[in-house]
Amino acid sequence: MAGTRLDPIDRKILAELQADGRMTNVELAKRVGISAPPCLRRVRTLEEAGYIRGYHAKVDPRELGFEVQVFAMVGLQSQAEADLSAFEARCRAWPLVRECHMLNGEVDFILKCVAPDLSTFQSFLTEQLTEQLTAADNVASVKTSLVIRCAKDEPGVPFDVLEARLNRSA
Repeated sequence: MAGTRLDPIDRKILAELQADGRMTNVELAKRVGISAPPCLRRVRTLEEAGYIRGYHAKVDPRELGFEVQVFAMVGLQSQAEADLSAFEARCRAWPLVRECHMLNGEVDFILKCVAPDLSTFQSFLTEQLTEQLTAADNVASVKTSLVIRCAKDEPGVPFDVLEARLNRSA
């Protein structure tokens, strides 16, 4: 299990930074119970190892004028690796697509999209330009669901579940 490569202090550092990535190194060191210099070394090691992929501000899309959030379920005509990779690259280039996940099952991908209004999303969805979703190469079907409201939007992973699992297996 990947989490076992980290010691309890590393996992605590990750949990604290996940909850508040803006805290100072001194505050982080105090929360995890070590001094500041080794704490900073550990954070840099966690960054270099890829456990920490970045630091972000969590912005409110609606406050910024992005009133529409849609999940689009996309089926492709071909699931050859080259075609999957080409679709993923296209998704990375579309600004309205904020997340792209390849799935196992009835659909090949689910996309989380945001737009300022329905007409902007509809243009992205249906205009017959190759840089739009339904007209893109290899796209066979698209089903969309408009988000009415969000009941939970929790970033990261549940460290308490990881700790409980590690304690059971110890």
